[in-house]
Amino acid sequence: MKNISDVLHTLSQGGYDPVFSKLYRAGTLEHHRSRYCRLLENFAQTFPDSETPRLFSAPGRTEISGNHTDHQRGCVVAASINLDMIAAASKNNLNRVRILSEGFPFQEIDLNDLSICEDEINTTPALIRGTAATFHEMGYHIGGIDICVSSEVLGGSGLSSSAAFEVLIGTVFSCLYNDGALDPVLIAQIGQIAENKYFGKPSGLLDQMACSVGGFVSIDFFDPAHPRVEKTDFSFSSCGYTMYIVDVKGDHSDLTAEYAAIPSEMKSIAAYFGKEYLRQVPMADFYANLSDLRKQTNDRALLRAHHFFTENLRAQEVAQALKDKDMPLFLNLCQASGRSSYMFLQNIYPSFNPLSQPASVALMTAEHLLHGRGVCRIHGGGFGGTIQVFVPDDMAEEFAAEMEKVTGEGSCHLLSIRPCGGIEITEESF
Repeated sequence: MKNISDVLHTLSQGGYDPVFSKLYRAGTLEHHRSRYCRLLENFAQTFPDSETPRLFSAPGRTEISGNHTDHQRGCVVAASINLDMIAAASKNNLNRVRILSEGFPFQEIDLNDLSICEDEINTTPALIRGTAATFHEMGYHIGGIDICVSSEVLGGSGLSSSAAFEVLIGTVFSCLYNDGALDPVLIAQIGQIAENKYFGKPSGLLDQMACSVGGFVSIDFFDPAHPRVEKTDFSFSSCGYTMYIVDVKGDHSDLTAEYAAIPSEMKSIAAYFGKEYLRQVPMADFYANLSDLRKQTNDRALLRAHHFFTENLRAQEVAQALKDKDMPLFLNLCQASGRSSYMFLQNIYPSFNPLSQPASVALMTAEHLLHGRGVCRIHGGGFGGTIQVFVPDDMAEEFAAEMEKVTGEGSCHLLSIRPCGGIEITEESF
């Protein structure tokens, strides 16, 4: 069995480069060699008595279409990206997860207690305990783990750092204790359960699914217990386009009520028809009852319901455009999605602070710089996080330079789509 020195030597000599070339952008191999070497060195310092660790990776995700449709059992398109979380992990015989995440304090989670701990809500231990508990409840094996984690998934960016972490931990438990028996969809579902029940966040399944399955995925959540998932092989670069996520430097605090209002208002429209989710309501019935709905609910709820019905159909059209490799249609649909989010969903800036609109300014700037040759839209949950921009390759470098004059140095993040979700990294991973 290789020791850490052997693995470090293999990494430094490029032994993992064929795998890294599949996961990461061209021209970044040296960076990732160093990154994994640093991770292993941290593991050796933190856990000097542990056995040689195995390497793991789980990506962040970008939403492509279906803005705020998943919680109404709608359709979405998303993709895993080159920015990821990586881990070095090995078993221990303590029945504890001992974890050191780069930039955070060392923590221990005792797996003898798998109950929900109120004082762990919104913390890393909650996600680990919740994942372990769900594995156990489903009849899978769990046990102690020594693990070091390093992340390049931007926190608060709409790239789903929490879902990437859940998929990473699920993949580690699956590989170390279950011979990799859990499929990506099940790992995503376990991550959602951990986030909902233990972490205390009522999220949908979109984030975990995109991080776990990998590549471009179209997902139909009509039956959330058995979502329909379809992968599509598509590359923006093959069509001459670059994708950026731009951090608009918005304030992410006190947004819980803004996010919660969207599904609440959509469900109020569904309730008028005696249903729980908008996906259960025929679109024609919604429009036929607009007058009475205004009396029973409120105008913003109507606008958000309209966004759901049109965006749900649009997500299905985007999935087909990707299959057909029809970039002009894809761009038109993305532009329509962005305008619907702005006008009808209204998740661009928080209602309690209308004078501060960093995402609106970023969208205005991007649209001006693109000169009609690309598309920009709000990304993820909205309310001031990031915008997504598709830029022709020949103007990508200039776009980023000019954009950062407004949004700040280092705010434009170049993304590529990676073909897989959570995996164990070996020399034979592909």
